[in-house]
Amino acid sequence: MRPVVGIIGNHDEIFDQYPIVSSGTVNQRAISEVAGAIPMIIAPNTDVISIQEAMSVCDGFLLTGARPNVHPNEYGEEETEAHGTFDRVRDEFTLALVRACVAKGQPILGVCRGFQELSVAMGSTLYPEIRDLPGRDNHRMPTEGTWDEKFAHRHDVTFAQDGVFHRIMGEQVVRTNSLHGQGINDAGPRIHVDGVAPDGTAEAIYVKEAAGFALGVQWHPEWNAENDSVSRPLFAAFGDAARAWRGRSGDLVAAQ
Repeated sequence: MRPVVGIIGNHDEIFDQYPIVSSGTVNQRAISEVAGAIPMIIAPNTDVISIQEAMSVCDGFLLTGARPNVHPNEYGEEETEAHGTFDRVRDEFTLALVRACVAKGQPILGVCRGFQELSVAMGSTLYPEIRDLPGRDNHRMPTEGTWDEKFAHRHDVTFAQDGVFHRIMGEQVVRTNSLHGQGINDAGPRIHVDGVAPDGTAEAIYVKEAAGFALGVQWHPEWNAENDSVSRPLFAAFGDAARAWRGRSGDLVAAQ
C-alpha cells in the first residue's frame, strides 16, 4: 500500500457559522499524483486527535499554507495589528507535531505557513510583514488576476551550492511563485537557510541534524505540482522519504 501523508487542514467556517477543517484539492493531488502517497486531511486539534495518534496513522506530514499566522507569543513577541489573524489551536498542534517528527525522524514538509511553523518550532522569529522592510520586495499574492496569474512564477530562488535543495532540484537557481507576507527574522539554531530570494528573504530551509526529512519552502509548490519542474522533484523526494518511513515502520512491526 502507498504511504499515508497527513495533510494539516485549516479551521474555517461555511455559512459564517458552521465550523469545518479543510484543505485545498491541489495539496491532495500533489501528495497523491507526485509524492505517490495517500492524502489524509488531519484536523490540527489535540481535542480530537493526539500528536501520537496522528504519527501512528501517518508516514509523513504536509504542513499547508493558511491565511492565519503563527501567533508571535510562540516566538517571544507581542501581538500587533501587522501580525494579522491567528489560529492558536493549529499553533498548539503543529508546533508540537514538528518537534516530535524532527526528534523521531518522521518526514515533514512545510509550505508557506508550514514553513513558518517549522521555523518557529525550531526557535526562529518572524517578521510580521516583509514588504515593510527596507530593500525587501512585496512577496504577497497579487490582488488582481486569475488564479493561474496569482500563482505564476514571480522570482528566483538561489540554493546553496551542493546543498540539500540543490541536490533535490538538480538546479542551483529556480523560479517560484510568491504568496506570503511573513518571513524569517532570526533563524533558530537548528534552522539552516538553504535558499533565498533576490532580496535576501529566506525561501528554503531544513532542520540541521534532523533524524529524517524536515524541509520547508516559503512558496507554494502544490500549485500545478505535477507539471512544475521545481515542485515535482520536491514532492517526489518527500514521497520517497514517506515510503522509506513506512518500510522502516513495517520492518519494526514484523520484528516484534
